[in-house]
Amino acid sequence: MSPRSHLVSASASSSLATHPESLPSTHSRSQAGEVWVDPGSLPDYGVDPSSIAGNVSDYVKRLNSNTYLSYGVGDEDCFGYKVGKGVKFVEVTVNRRQDRQDRLEATTVAEVLVTKHMLNGAGMLHGGCVAYLIDNCCSTPLVVLGLLRNVNGVGVTQAMNVLYHSPASLDTRLKIVSTSISIGCRVMTSRCEIVDKDSGRVIASAFLNKMQPAISKL
Repeated sequence: MSPRSHLVSASASSSLATHPESLPSTHSRSQAGEVWVDPGSLPDYGVDPSSIAGNVSDYVKRLNSNTYLSYGVGDEDCFGYKVGKGVKFVEVTVNRRQDRQDRLEATTVAEVLVTKHMLNGAGMLHGGCVAYLIDNCCSTPLVVLGLLRNVNGVGVTQAMNVLYHSPASLDTRLKIVSTSISIGCRVMTSRCEIVDKDSGRVIASAFLNKMQPAISKL
């Protein structure tokens, strides 16, 4: 069995993934001061977690979706709203990496259809739109891992390294696979691949670094 296909053990699933009561809000677990964004305090957007595959609890799936929609997308007056709103999460999974001393690794899978307002003048998916999708979607496995580890996995983007591999045209169904790499007290890293769901062709890949901003009190 490969390390990435090794699921969270039964005991770990019981304590980390299936019991929302074992996952206090980041606000309640932050003793040092106010956190940047608390997933538990964000509005509920009514996403049906039963429509999302994966081995984490409905609670984690719901808070991940709420964080993406509230913090990453915002309302209709925000930049890229139509694009962000069209993204749907189809899987949220946490594995234990045997080759990394059983450290948890979170993966989210999202899909979006390329529409006209995502194109450049040449009729292809705009590179800026790709960066927007990566910035938002590649952040989500860190949110998930933060919830499971009782730390705050929401931060601000520090750096993003994007490689553009091939173009995508109108009506291409994009599959966005994002995976956590590391999560620390201040710095977090994840990686992402965007592929054409039908052909498997890689559209773009990226590494994303995020950091926890210091909350100063005036």
